[in-house]
Amino acid sequence: SLLSIVSIFAIVLCPVVVFSETTSSELPVDKIVIKSGKFMAREHLVIDLQHGVEWMRCSAGQVWNGSGCEGEALKLSQDDVSKAIVIANDQLGPGWRLPTRVELEGLVCKKCAPVKIELDSFPDTLAEPYWTGEVNGFAPRHIWTVNFMTGHTYGRFFPSQEVLFRLVRDR
Repeated sequence: SLLSIVSIFAIVLCPVVVFSETTSSELPVDKIVIKSGKFMAREHLVIDLQHGVEWMRCSAGQVWNGSGCEGEALKLSQDDVSKAIVIANDQLGPGWRLPTRVELEGLVCKKCAPVKIELDSFPDTLAEPYWTGEVNGFAPRHIWTVNFMTGHTYGRFFPSQEVLFRLVRDR
């Protein structure tokens, strides 16, 4: 049921709250990792230097353990994602949302394999579609997703389908 999914999301997010008291500017320099020049990883967050946004390092449902993401990534419908975002904003501070199509496409690493994302910055990402927050203007009943198995963008998912997601917020 929806209540159990949202409860699971709330439970999984609770360990991350430990990090919410520390802003990215307060972290020691030795905790900052820059690999490609595109992203700057700081504990459970990744700064997207190109788009000026801050990403959750793990897919929703997973928890950063200091070296990777553990737990099961959640697949939710758009309605359930909206409810989960309310929980994330309550627990982690304001501003969390689904990414735009361009923001999520910016995570794609064409040369990376088997998952088309920099796993140093976004470990344990699944090679599957992830939600954006954008409706497909050509087919308004569908929502855009980015597939990290192929690196391609698709505008064919119905909002009622359950898809993985990663949250982002403006810096």
